[in-house]
Amino acid sequence: MQVQPEGRLDVGALAYGMQLPVQSQSTIYAEGWEAGAGPADLVEIARAADRSGFDYLASCDHVGIPRRLASAMSTVWYDPVATLAFLAGVTTRVRLLSHVAVVGLRHPLLTAKQYATLDHLSGGRLILGVGAGHVQEEFEALGVDFERRGAVLDECVDALRAALGPDEFPSHHGKLYDFEGLGQRPRPAQEHVPLWVGGSSPAAVRRAAVKGDGWLPQGDPRERLPEQIARLRRLREEAGVAEPVVVGAITEPLYVGEPGWDVGRRTLTGSPEVLAESLRAYRAMGVHQIQVRFRSRSRGELTDQMAAFGTEVAPLL
Repeated sequence: MQVQPEGRLDVGALAYGMQLPVQSQSTIYAEGWEAGAGPADLVEIARAADRSGFDYLASCDHVGIPRRLASAMSTVWYDPVATLAFLAGVTTRVRLLSHVAVVGLRHPLLTAKQYATLDHLSGGRLILGVGAGHVQEEFEALGVDFERRGAVLDECVDALRAALGPDEFPSHHGKLYDFEGLGQRPRPAQEHVPLWVGGSSPAAVRRAAVKGDGWLPQGDPRERLPEQIARLRRLREEAGVAEPVVVGAITEPLYVGEPGWDVGRRTLTGSPEVLAESLRAYRAMGVHQIQVRFRSRSRGELTDQMAAFGTEVAPLL
């Protein structure tokens, strides 16, 4: 990953990362082989990402899935801090992204302790992705007001900025959280931990524009992205935020080459040149990093796809 000294992605490059399989198994995107996979598979996939030039690996955050949603979402959601820390130990360069951490479910000092330690242990590879959350029962079980989750997240971001900053004894005085005089070490290895905001609602785009170092859209099709990116930039300018913002996009599912099996009508397939031409359209829109997902029938097919993408497609981006 091309990283500036303060820990931000170099917005001049089209980077590519991926959400880890296995660690979340929603029926929307999980492949059949993932149900029987486990830690050894995650290790091999993470090492493949490290070898193949992927800029980050991402892990999701859900504390518990209610029965009403379990058939669609499944109950397989690995903890992102534990998962990313585990994979930090078997990789050397790929960055570690929470996509996304529902930070409003926890006190900011607890979140800061976990992620600062992860950044310290990984040598400064953390990208903290945050989101408001959408499962009401999780909030109720943990005693957090679901209806006010947007306001909670807004203050959490401010509190985390302080708690993940350089001060050993951070302070924050807000409406929901108030702390000072409590020392936390180890500090993050990075001087500035990148904070990316997830979501595509008007509130999420506003939050990314005003408070984030990056934006992680959720579910925006290609044709909607230019309008969203224009709004993001307009809001950021109006707020007087001068620092560049990293704009992301989740691509269509990919398969490098001709699959020879049904990969679904939305999947982009074909030669490296064909795929690269399609993906370069994201860069033309103003996107800086793309999150890719490959169709696969086994771990081996997935790591082969990752290698082919890294060696044959990525140089054309």
